Amino acid sequence: MNDDVVNHYGGGGLSNVIAESLRKVGKDMDKLTTTDLVTVDEFHIRGRKATLELAEYLNLDASFDVLDIGSGLGGPARTLAETFGCHVTGIDLTQEFCDAATTLSGWVGLSDRVDFQQGDATSLPFDDAMFDAAMTLHVAMNIAAKDRMYAETKRVLKPGSRFVIYDVLQGEGGDVLFPVPWAREPSISHLATPDTMPLLLSNAGFRILKVEDTTEKGQLWFEEMAARMATATPAVTFQAFLGNDFAAMARNQVINLRERRIRTVSYICEA
Repeated sequence: MNDDVVNHYGGGGLSNVIAESLRKVGKDMDKLTTTDLVTVDEFHIRGRKATLELAEYLNLDASFDVLDIGSGLGGPARTLAETFGCHVTGIDLTQEFCDAATTLSGWVGLSDRVDFQQGDATSLPFDDAMFDAAMTLHVAMNIAAKDRMYAETKRVLKPGSRFVIYDVLQGEGGDVLFPVPWAREPSISHLATPDTMPLLLSNAGFRILKVEDTTEKGQLWFEEMAARMATATPAVTFQAFLGNDFAAMARNQVINLRERRIRTVSYICEA
């Protein structure tokens, strides 16, 4: 099953594809900033805005070591490192994402504050009580063993640390329409429901401080993205690693959100 997830996201030569797309629109690769990457490197609904909203709950400062579970191309990790001066360790199942995240971080001068390694969220390669905070953004949809994922997160966090989760959950409006950005078909899609999440988190040892449903905001964000793609495609998008069917994925996401087949929900937790 893990191989199927890796195959869904791995596209081959990803950082080279992104670099070529940036050069085509006149970007100087020696003068890139994180804003040059925003259309591709934060692979979750509402992008950098959602990352910063969630980060506020982590009470970060420059002394923090933060864990980003399912770090993808490293956008959220770089956002936290750049904004708060903290150090962020990203872990992702897909080696190509880790390699590209490392390369992109070098482009924008953040290599000293972020690092990325391949690993499984259900068996984290870290010592107990190692991190001051943790986040996971649109990751658990591909993970069946959410109980192990959350238990492992609790294990590597220091007591009293914050953990923020932002995921797509199964909605009340019916089955998900595929393909979607996290799965082309149902076999690698494992959505929790709003009813099961509190039990999963409490069983792992977390206390839920706040729950926020942002489905309506997410619907508007995807509708705006789909409208932009219908008229003009940005220099580099999620299509770089999802392929030519990303347009179909975006259209389905609008329907899935509008019909409440899915919901986007955040959980602010304390270890």
